[in-house]
Amino acid sequence: MWMGCIACAAIILGVLALVLWYLISIGRQSVNLAFFAQDPQPYGADGYPGGMRNALVGTAILVGLASAVGVPVGILGGVYLSEYRTRAWLTETVRFTADVLAGVPSIVVGILGYELLVVPLGHFNGWAGALALAFIMIPIVTRTTEEMLHLIPGSYREASIALGATKARTIVRVVLPAATGGLITGVMLALARVAGETAPLLFTALGSRLLTFDPRYPFPSLTKQIYDYATGPYAEQKQQAWAGILILIVLIFSFNLLVRLFTRPRQFRA
Repeated sequence: MWMGCIACAAIILGVLALVLWYLISIGRQSVNLAFFAQDPQPYGADGYPGGMRNALVGTAILVGLASAVGVPVGILGGVYLSEYRTRAWLTETVRFTADVLAGVPSIVVGILGYELLVVPLGHFNGWAGALALAFIMIPIVTRTTEEMLHLIPGSYREASIALGATKARTIVRVVLPAATGGLITGVMLALARVAGETAPLLFTALGSRLLTFDPRYPFPSLTKQIYDYATGPYAEQKQQAWAGILILIVLIFSFNLLVRLFTRPRQFRA
């Protein structure tokens, strides 16, 4: 049995190593300075196929806008579930809703964003894409925040209240700072999830071959650019798609590595 466990662990590591080796061997050929410094060029133009600067910048902006909405709402929701339990039925309803939303397929979120945000405005736009990603982030941050706050010893709260602090002040000045590592974990997990999403952006932000900072119009993203290039007819674009996949995997790997660093075992002392 022991040898069987070792064999299964080796298979998992082997699959991961094989995928990384394959991506690196193909994608590294197009990863150069132009990839980060140039925008996509049309077929036959000077500098074709160009780079993915517009997609990289667009993804950073979309994730940043989504975080500005999803992180505060998710943390406040987690604080409510953990610290305010005066109405059990409401707490259970919010918790159940967060669990359901965390499992909703991303393409459903994209279609809802299209109907609620794109259709009324009359065109695709970056705001719709950012809000769709925020919708995905909120339940992840909420449930992670709740679980991390449950790990804080009750004696922290009792000591603060005994010194005359209000419940709100105790949460802000004692509980949340003590759970900073866990909160960052939830945020990183949510960022890793939305950074690789494509379906919501197909129906909301749509994508753009130009570098733009105005989310009122169709907005570029790395995943959408990869999708377009991977399904395109030109070999150079397919090669660029592999490079984009490699960069995306590196970004998600970095997020997950940061999560592991922040989730190292910690000792709470009452």
